[in-house]
Amino acid sequence: MSKSRYVGGYPVIGIRPVVDGRRGPMQLRESLEGQVMAMANAAKKLFEENLFYSNGDPVKVVMADTSIGRVPEAAACAEKFKKEGVDITLSVTPCWCYGSETMDMDPNTIKGVWGFNGTERPGAVYLAAVLAGHAQKGLPAFGIYGHEVQDRDQVSEIPEDVKEKLLRFGRAAVAVATMRGKSYLQIGSQCMGIAGSIMDQDMMEAYFGMRIESVDEVEILRRMEEGIYNEEEYQKALAWTKEHCKEGRDDNPESVEFLGCERRIKFTPEEKEKQWEFTVKMYCIIKDLMAGNPNLPEAFIEERVGHNAIAGGFQGQRQWTDHWPNCDYPEALLSSTFDYEGAREPFTLATENDILNGMGMLMMRLLTHRAQIFADVRTYWSGEATERVTGYKLEGKAAESTVLSTF
Repeated sequence: MSKSRYVGGYPVIGIRPVVDGRRGPMQLRESLEGQVMAMANAAKKLFEENLFYSNGDPVKVVMADTSIGRVPEAAACAEKFKKEGVDITLSVTPCWCYGSETMDMDPNTIKGVWGFNGTERPGAVYLAAVLAGHAQKGLPAFGIYGHEVQDRDQVSEIPEDVKEKLLRFGRAAVAVATMRGKSYLQIGSQCMGIAGSIMDQDMMEAYFGMRIESVDEVEILRRMEEGIYNEEEYQKALAWTKEHCKEGRDDNPESVEFLGCERRIKFTPEEKEKQWEFTVKMYCIIKDLMAGNPNLPEAFIEERVGHNAIAGGFQGQRQWTDHWPNCDYPEALLSSTFDYEGAREPFTLATENDILNGMGMLMMRLLTHRAQIFADVRTYWSGEATERVTGYKLEGKAAESTVLSTF
């Protein structure tokens, strides 16, 4: 799972070893070089062993060539990080340093600062001072500090609480940086008056750094009718679906009376077969719209590029679903970690183009590397109600309350 389907590289983390810049007969800076580099290497190792990109590859971590005690070294670090594609920086120090001279001043990087809680040098003083400086300059930064005091020779022994804080910062920063510059692809528009599907482009651009791409649902029909999909991939997906996706029972009545006439409701086996073919084509086409597909027919070069979408949504109701098969199967499969080609990174496709739900799915997917369901909450069941209806008495946490959610 090492192939990236997005344009551009994955975010890189840069470690900034920050040190007291004072030199002279006491050799203050020289006495701290070993400590700060040990801290930096420990943080680098922690990130490399525990953080991963959305495609499963370990996160790339780079380090400044030297410790940073004065402005020229901060500038040299910034120049290196620019060439390395660094989007996230972690400044580490066991001591007091010159705050505004050593801080990360790049307005576009995601910043964290780890101050060592030690017995000898005031790492907490630098942490508090530089975080105040960040706030004063309007450059948000996350502060990381341990609960317990450590000895100076323990700088490479990261306590469990600090590990957790560092990894939380790293996971969140990689998730945020991964979203930047990508697209949310809305297929259709607002659905059934659902406020969550009202598209706020300003919020998406300013808050998440993402762009909105819009495609009318009729594009799916055009691609079906004009053969703008890969036939071999479609046949493979259809065969895989027939093998693994078994139909459940059909509780629909045969017919209902409507306006004085008997109207047939239940589909025939032949009609259901056509619907399976239709929804599998929908799946292939929506995947192509989101990520592009170099294997589309030669006459459709423009359609091959896709929309560089890391997430998307499909309106469906009501205009589409009143006439065509719904998008439940493509939505479920695209949001999973597998399909007919095997294991892969989820696509995240929100039902009803509910972008607020979709962005929640995307954030949780990037933070946990697990597939996310579309949480459509239908019914609240108390323990008493569950026992009354089912005869089963809930125990433990479930006895307090439970919610029935459907995808």
